[in-house]
Amino acid sequence: MPSEQPSLSNLGIIAGGGDFPILCAKEAQKKGIKVIVIAHKGETSKEIENYADHIKWIYLGQLNKLIKNLKKHNVTHALFAGTITKKRIFFDVRPDTRALLLWKSLKNRLDDNILRALANELEKEGIKIIASTTFLDDIVTKEGVLTKSKPNKDQIEDIKFGWKIAKEIGRLDIGQCIVVKDKTVIAVEAIEGTDATIKRVGSLGIKESIVVKICKPSQDTRFDLPATGPKTIETMAQVNAKVLAIEANKSLMFNRDEMINLANQYGISIIGIKEGGI
Repeated sequence: MPSEQPSLSNLGIIAGGGDFPILCAKEAQKKGIKVIVIAHKGETSKEIENYADHIKWIYLGQLNKLIKNLKKHNVTHALFAGTITKKRIFFDVRPDTRALLLWKSLKNRLDDNILRALANELEKEGIKIIASTTFLDDIVTKEGVLTKSKPNKDQIEDIKFGWKIAKEIGRLDIGQCIVVKDKTVIAVEAIEGTDATIKRVGSLGIKESIVVKICKPSQDTRFDLPATGPKTIETMAQVNAKVLAIEANKSLMFNRDEMINLANQYGISIIGIKEGGI
């Protein structure tokens, strides 16, 4: 999923949590691009201040502030990077009038619908939303087995089983991750996120499960791509999960080398699967 790199003098980064916004800011600055960051209080790491030419801290829901600050710095292109804890939509949100009107206009409050609506609001203001991977193609998941350990025949069958169900759940915009074993669904991701979904399997005492994480069929690949990292592998090791199957070319791997080294250490297989499954 190579991303075309537009010619830019500045870039807006609408930042959530995690390392992704920091990586985006670093790479943009390396290319001589002025970085304007809109950071979210309680989510975005303060480390990003080291890689921003200008930063504005806002609360989730302050849409007018977000747009005004991007326009103040003549931003014509922006990207979304990082996570927003989903459960925060039920507390610690300070919506302004514009955000409230947008929220009330939504037919549903599923992830993709919210992000598309927000992107549309920015594009109405002349701010084009570009792919979050525009400057970071190297973190996109590659196809094939990425670890020393390979899935065995039974595990491959479980991946095929889980893949179809995960795509259907993704089509409904419920989540991106499913955990299976012996062609049985063990856990489905919803608002709690991938790591909590995997931990739930541990609470059931079920070992040697298969974690499948896909890109939702109708997903706008400019934002909210499925992502995994070392923490995912650590969580899998805690519950003795054995295989991580993730979608090649449409998902992100953070700290890839560390992630693969950990998987090798724990005897976990990682496989990148192209669109259409295996």
